[in-house]
Amino acid sequence: MCAKSLTSISPVFPTTVVKRRVVKLIVNFLFYFRTDEDEPIGALLLEQCRVEREDDQVFSIVFLDEAERKYLFECDSQEQCVEWIDAVVKASYEFMRKNLIYYRTEIHRLTGKDPLEQYGISDETRFQVNSGLPPAAT
Repeated sequence: MCAKSLTSISPVFPTTVVKRRVVKLIVNFLFYFRTDEDEPIGALLLEQCRVEREDDQVFSIVFLDEAERKYLFECDSQEQCVEWIDAVVKASYEFMRKNLIYYRTEIHRLTGKDPLEQYGISDETRFQVNSGLPPAAT
């Protein structure tokens, strides 16, 4: 998902201000640009947020620590909206971390080996969840 044009409606309180922006998703940042500029004017860190479909072509992002503020994005089509929702949901560090832990567990189950051991990071707390994996041999 790179440099697709969306209409950004931001924020939704107390009056709605509609601004045309180009947005670019890079890892877990949603950068937004004026349509005639190359440098971003801002970014949203896509962590601890909720993404919801508002309409066929509109989705919203609400951050858990700013529940009263809603960012709305209008896409060019229903298909594009589905793609953006999927990409934004999958962009968070927590989503990627859960996937890494899941696949780590599956590889360990299938091979009997911890795939992170070779990188010396298998004991790091950020990769731990009560997964049943034994600690790596040192």
